[in-house]
Amino acid sequence: MTPQPNPQTGAAVKAADRAHVFHSWSAQELIDPLAVAGAEGSYFWDYDGKRYLDFTSGLVFTNIGYQHPKVVAAIQEQAATLTTFAPAFAVEARSEAARLIAERTPGDLDKIFFTNGGAEAVENATRMARLHTGRPKVLSAYRSYHGATSAAINLTGDPRRWPSDSGSAGVVHFWAPFLYRSPFHSETEPQESERALQHLEDTIVFEGPGTIAAVILETIPGTAGIMTPPPGYLAGVRALCDRYGIVFVLDEVMAGFGRTGRWFAADHYDVTPDLLTFAKGVNSGYVPLGGVAISGAIAETFARRPYPGGLTYSGHPLACAAAVATINVMEEEGIVEQAARTGETVIGPGLRELASRHPSVGDVRGTGMFWALELVRDRETREPLVPYNASGADNAPMAAFGAAAKAGGLWPFINMNRTHVVPPCNITESEAKEGLAVLDEALTVADEYVG
Repeated sequence: MTPQPNPQTGAAVKAADRAHVFHSWSAQELIDPLAVAGAEGSYFWDYDGKRYLDFTSGLVFTNIGYQHPKVVAAIQEQAATLTTFAPAFAVEARSEAARLIAERTPGDLDKIFFTNGGAEAVENATRMARLHTGRPKVLSAYRSYHGATSAAINLTGDPRRWPSDSGSAGVVHFWAPFLYRSPFHSETEPQESERALQHLEDTIVFEGPGTIAAVILETIPGTAGIMTPPPGYLAGVRALCDRYGIVFVLDEVMAGFGRTGRWFAADHYDVTPDLLTFAKGVNSGYVPLGGVAISGAIAETFARRPYPGGLTYSGHPLACAAAVATINVMEEEGIVEQAARTGETVIGPGLRELASRHPSVGDVRGTGMFWALELVRDRETREPLVPYNASGADNAPMAAFGAAAKAGGLWPFINMNRTHVVPPCNITESEAKEGLAVLDEALTVADEYVG
């Protein structure tokens, strides 16, 4: 689709937004949202006709790109057949979506509880774990993001938790492995895995195993930095949970549905959790949908005992029809395999080549269509390009990098001192190389702050 400039409409959209829309995570008078006129595939454009290659996939959810015609058609067909229906009934789209998801989740995660998004999935997963075990506490990692609802924001480890942290939510944080900035002074991945597991077990023992309902981890943390866990770590967490009767929850809201080059990131590590949360890529974000995949043992807890939780729009037919179509499209078009292949042959090598030439790049990590560049002032000391949770003038280097990327027609995903490379899983090789070329130019701006 060729963008057609329409600045008058764009101005009206912008004016209405500024007058009436209250944006998340923002000081309302300090933001300047781009007015978006349309999107297709890996691109979107504004009302001036400027196109951007989207290296963010929205918020890491358009795994099959924008406006895939088969998913759009499925939503239209479902709307013509049955637009909505209450969750207590059996509905074809809901049943089929659950079946297709259960076929792809690891192990015996065969029961699906639908939510409206990822945060609600985490809310319900932790509730299920607490009810199943009769224990109050949940352990989660500092470098994490689990959502913005009450329990989810307390489980979150990053600074978005701070203003809403009640301090009495039954959450205990611990350090998960991250060799580049190891809290355990490790020098190798095996060391980092071993020391992180010992730290987690010590935390469990000192908190009291009989008080801990669950350990929740993002299989590969997303917004917090895309830190792929070292070999053996997730299997070790699984073993600790089994030893102490703790529910193991994997949060795959961002990492699931092809993002890492597998249906679920857990598939890379041959680990099956007791509960798995999902959202985003399940239907490429076309209609809000999330959920919890539930093991047989936890499902059995509620076989004769009512589960005290639910949502008006749980398993909404339009959202589920979009999920069915998305999963089928991903199968038919080999999108999961494409994500793995493009990550291995184009994105990964391309980012490492950029790192070899740009002193601002301290670390490259990722898999599939899930990558991060850690930007630094000094490679030796690993000092971040901007301070932790920087804003205003302190964040100027990252702001300048982002502005350069946008000027070049690339929309970047920036968090703290990192830029994440998370385009649609079906991005073409030529599009990926186009984005890498713009990153190359933008990184020369970041390089100016090195030293």
